[in-house]
Amino acid sequence: MPADGRFIDVAGARIHYVDRGAGPPIVLIHGLGAQLRNFSYGVADALADTYRVILVDRPGSGYSVPTGEQSGILGQSAIIARLIDKLALDRPPLLVGHSLGGAVALGVATHHPGAVAGLALLAPMTQPPGSIPASVANAIESNPGARAIFANLLGTPISRAAYGMRWGKIFAPDAVPADFATRGGGGLGGRPVSVNAALVELASAEIDLNAIVRRYAELSIPVALLYGRDDRVLAPAIDGERAVAAIPGATLEMTDGGHMLPVGHPQASAAFVRNCAERILQ
Repeated sequence: MPADGRFIDVAGARIHYVDRGAGPPIVLIHGLGAQLRNFSYGVADALADTYRVILVDRPGSGYSVPTGEQSGILGQSAIIARLIDKLALDRPPLLVGHSLGGAVALGVATHHPGAVAGLALLAPMTQPPGSIPASVANAIESNPGARAIFANLLGTPISRAAYGMRWGKIFAPDAVPADFATRGGGGLGGRPVSVNAALVELASAEIDLNAIVRRYAELSIPVALLYGRDDRVLAPAIDGERAVAAIPGATLEMTDGGHMLPVGHPQASAAFVRNCAERILQ
């Protein structure tokens, strides 16, 4: 699972990204514990004939490395906004985010106005999860040394040992592809740096998503959401319908499948993104 693309330095991170195709730009950011091969598995090739497709490893995931403390959702939103600016694209891109990457994309749109032309979100996390007590979240974020010890001594061995069970639950009811660990980048999520990043991202979700939700009514760009009908990670009736009710003009679509739409249903995911791009970028 080598690095597939090139590297660029922005404030807060050294970003690994893949840039292919030509045309109006689309930037794609992956979900929790994943990396950009989630999109190169099938979505990118279906778009690169018409669009410039930029796949990004979020800081701490894949081969992107934070240059300071590991950032949470809003910190990563700022880094993505800086990346888009540094790439000097010919126009603001369509930003695609999957799962927790959807929360990061919403953070870009709400906290960095003008950075993107619109959002196409695949099974996005849009609401504060309410699953981690504030005291625990604060302890995770404020103790980088303890996180590093946990990630190296326990997190990585547990993640690798539970690879099949963990991804099985995330993909369900879809099957985990036999080549997902390599071609889909799933194996990279078990490294200590990735475990550490996931801990911070989850710990930041409550506060950061509350801040993002408060600005939904201010969004004036097109926002579209796609969920699998059988998603067992995020409930479309909560994350989907509440977001659409709060964001002016936002739309919600459903398709077959579970949570891992970019890998489990790349054709449906690519068709959704292409439809959004045709409306927003042409």
